[in-house]
Amino acid sequence: MVSDEQSLIIRTEHGLTIAGTRITIYDVIDHLAAGWTPKLILNWLPLTEEQLNAALSYIDANRTEVEAEYQTVLQATQEMREYWEDKNRERLAQIAKLPPKAGQEEIYAKLQAWKAKLGLSA
Repeated sequence: MVSDEQSLIIRTEHGLTIAGTRITIYDVIDHLAAGWTPKLILNWLPLTEEQLNAALSYIDANRTEVEAEYQTVLQATQEMREYWEDKNRERLAQIAKLPPKAGQEEIYAKLQAWKAKLGLSA
C-alpha cells in the first residue's frame, strides 16, 4: 500500500475511518455487501474518488484483518441494538400507561378508537 493511501485510512475511536470524514471502512463494506458499485457509493457518500479508492485498496490489502474487525463491529452493533431496543421497550411501556395530558383527552380517545379498529393493542 502506498503511504498516501495509508494516510487516508486512520484509526479513530470509531475504528478504521477515511481521513477527514466520519465514514468508516465498515460503512464502505456494508455498501459493497449490499451490492453497491463504487460509483453508487460515491453518489451516496460524501467521498472523493481518491478516498474511496484508498478505502477499497486498504480493504483488499488487509482483507483478513479488516473482515475480522468488521465481524467484531457487527457483533458490538447488534449487542447495542438489542440493549437499546429492550431499554426503549421498557420506557415506551411506561409511557403507554400514563394518562393523556390535560386537554388531550379527546384526541387520545380518537387514537385509541383507531387502534381498536385496526386491531392494534391500545
